[in-house]
Amino acid sequence: MTATDQTLAHLAEIKERIATAAKDAGRELGSVTLVCVTKTFGPEAILPVLEAGERHFGENKVQEAEAKWPALKARFPDLELHLIGPLQSNKAREAVEFFDVIETLDRPKLAAALAKEIERAKRHPKLYVQVNTGAEPQKAGVLPQDADAFIASCRKEHGLTISGLMCIPPVDEQASPHFALLSEIAKRNGIKILSMGMSADFELAIQLGATHVRVGTAIFGKR
Repeated sequence: MTATDQTLAHLAEIKERIATAAKDAGRELGSVTLVCVTKTFGPEAILPVLEAGERHFGENKVQEAEAKWPALKARFPDLELHLIGPLQSNKAREAVEFFDVIETLDRPKLAAALAKEIERAKRHPKLYVQVNTGAEPQKAGVLPQDADAFIASCRKEHGLTISGLMCIPPVDEQASPHFALLSEIAKRNGIKILSMGMSADFELAIQLGATHVRVGTAIFGKR
């Protein structure tokens, strides 16, 4: 079996597991979007997945995405590219111009920078607020107790539309309380998109309301 065959087999398995998890949770299949995480993988690995019909992809770094996605975006203009890694304020211009979704809005300085670039470029990527549900000092994201005020500030002070929330639970803790917490914050703030769940826990995330799951290793293999 070639590397491409393995990738497509893994993709089919993940999609089947998503469908099963959605059904088990009493949800429609279309309520869960698979975001294929392609960080560190080149166009040769990504192209077969695009040709198989997938259109949602996640990258961690602006510079890496700019190096490998332009030709693919030109060939598949309906794809949606998500920035799922931390974003420096000085990269806001490139992020607004290149990405369709920015999942890692987490501080006032970045909100201001994104608002400025959105106004300048007249381009409106979807914005998700990243919540550091485990309050981990090494991890990006607004703290849960500050999330409501930050979302309100993004909306009122910066005129931003907040489409979703995103979290990455601590690796050494049960994920379910973190997913439940993100869901609660979303409900309080009238937010419908929940980006939560990765290769190891996306089925649990679907049970707890995930609308987008970010899966890389389980499709493309170890980096």
